[in-house]
Amino acid sequence: MITIALVAVSALVAADPVVWPNARSRANGDAWIRENHDRITEMRPRLLVLNFSNQTEPGKIDAMTRQLVAAIAESSRYHGYEDPKAPVFLSYEVFKTVDLRDPGKTTGNSSKSPLKKDAAPDAINMDYGALFGEEFARLYDVPDPKDPKRRLRLDEMIDAGFVHEVWFFAAATGDLRCLECIELKPVHDERCVPLPSGEVREAGNGEDPDRKWTGRSVRLNNLNPDRGIGCAMENLGHSLEGMAHSGVIPYFKKYFDEYAGFDLDARHGLPFDSFYPLWGKGKGVEYPDEKTAVVTDGEKTWRLEGYAARGGNVHFPPNARHHYDLENERPVLSTIEDWRVGSGPSGADVAKPFTNAAFARYRDVAPDCMGAWLVYWRQNMPGLGNRQKDDAGRPMKNWWPFLFY
Repeated sequence: MITIALVAVSALVAADPVVWPNARSRANGDAWIRENHDRITEMRPRLLVLNFSNQTEPGKIDAMTRQLVAAIAESSRYHGYEDPKAPVFLSYEVFKTVDLRDPGKTTGNSSKSPLKKDAAPDAINMDYGALFGEEFARLYDVPDPKDPKRRLRLDEMIDAGFVHEVWFFAAATGDLRCLECIELKPVHDERCVPLPSGEVREAGNGEDPDRKWTGRSVRLNNLNPDRGIGCAMENLGHSLEGMAHSGVIPYFKKYFDEYAGFDLDARHGLPFDSFYPLWGKGKGVEYPDEKTAVVTDGEKTWRLEGYAARGGNVHFPPNARHHYDLENERPVLSTIEDWRVGSGPSGADVAKPFTNAAFARYRDVAPDCMGAWLVYWRQNMPGLGNRQKDDAGRPMKNWWPFLFY
């Protein structure tokens, strides 16, 4: 089982002051992260991994964790598809894996699963707040360095910088019903500084309204052990979308919405901001040629001439005809690889024909759901050493440190 023994905090930090965590900053939300945002060369967030699935052996949990860590690492290599020397920015490490299975049980989820007693049938019934309580502190079994007889709660592990993100495995058997990836995050101003009011918002893909703010942001990512790494990447992709939609970091929202096609109402005059509302029969997008999009909501049709997609989003690659379309081999113009780089005449972004061949190389890295596309999608976001420019013509901030604001 993947795990590391709890050691002194000093042994868990990097000596290099531009690698995070380090001796000056260990925990999510530290002011040091935003103050040194543009200097950070690598982030090594630590994971607390939990297994609630009685039907999943530890070896599979360890293997899936390693595979997802590798997929995220690859996805954080800015334009890694064309630059074999592009460095990894997100190098996740496992702090501890906790096996919560019931002895002798091989079906469903553990009796230790945190359940809400008053949840309606088929509603989300996971009590996320319980993960931060004393009962789970005993299950985590992480000694308090100041009092070895005592066990740390999750919020204390986060505050100490032992844990920066939680991944938990739960079987989709109906007894433990979870959200994909959730987070509470402080609201920041235009300078990326937290508001003096201390306002906090939901900034993931949904949220447990009963969970209390514990002082620092942390993503809680649900992994289905009967699916694969691509589906887990999809969870994290929706969390990125959620962080943008929440507006907790205005700088991120402004540029992410543009990159990911959440500005189609302003850009093309559509009655919706993205293609996400196009669910169901008779709804979708067709491309008569590489620079024309014909959009229909089942009742009305819009023809977009001179069309060029930008970066697309979790469900819609630039040439997608409908949700989850990874199979379109017909080209559609997209600026995804030159978005805000401006390599064309007069600094225009270069639009190139995009097909599903662009992300084919990542089908082994994240084989299922939207995984292969999402590795490539993330590689085109502003990362370390990116060449994008903001509205003022300044180098675009690396988006990955925002995860730990």
